[in-house]
Amino acid sequence: MNTLSGRIRLDFHSAEPLYLQIAGQIEQMVARGDLKVGEQLPTVRELATELRINFNTVARAYRLLDEARLISTQRGRGTYIWEEASPAMLEQIRNRRLEEMARHYLEETTRLGFTLPEVIRALQTRIEKTRSETSAPEGSRRGEE
Repeated sequence: MNTLSGRIRLDFHSAEPLYLQIAGQIEQMVARGDLKVGEQLPTVRELATELRINFNTVARAYRLLDEARLISTQRGRGTYIWEEASPAMLEQIRNRRLEEMARHYLEETTRLGFTLPEVIRALQTRIEKTRSETSAPEGSRRGEE
C-alpha cells in the first residue's frame, strides 16, 4: 500500500465530496511538510484502487490541486508535489474548496426540494446557534457540567 493512501481518511458519510476530502488532506500534508517538493504521488488509478473509490474521484482531486499549482502531472513520468504551499496558495485552495462545498450544498438542497429562502433561513439559524455555542462562557457549553 502506498504511504499516501494510508494517510488519507475518507468519511463516506460526510456531506463534503470525496474529491474535496482528498484534495484537502493532500493540501494539509504539504502545508505541514509531510509531503515535500518533488515527492511523487501515486497515479490516479493506484490511489483510487487503494482507497477503493472511483478513479474519476481521485482525478478530480488531482485536477483541483493541479489548477492550484500545488501538484504537477507530467505525462509518462507521474504526479509530483510542485511547490511548497504558500499562504496565498493555501488561501486560494481553501476558497475554492469552500465554493465547491457551497455549490454541493445548494445542489443537494435543491434536489431535495428546498427553496432558496428556506435554505438561507436554515443557514442563518445554524450560524446563530454556532455563535451562541462558541460565545458561551467556559463550563456552560453543551455537555460541560
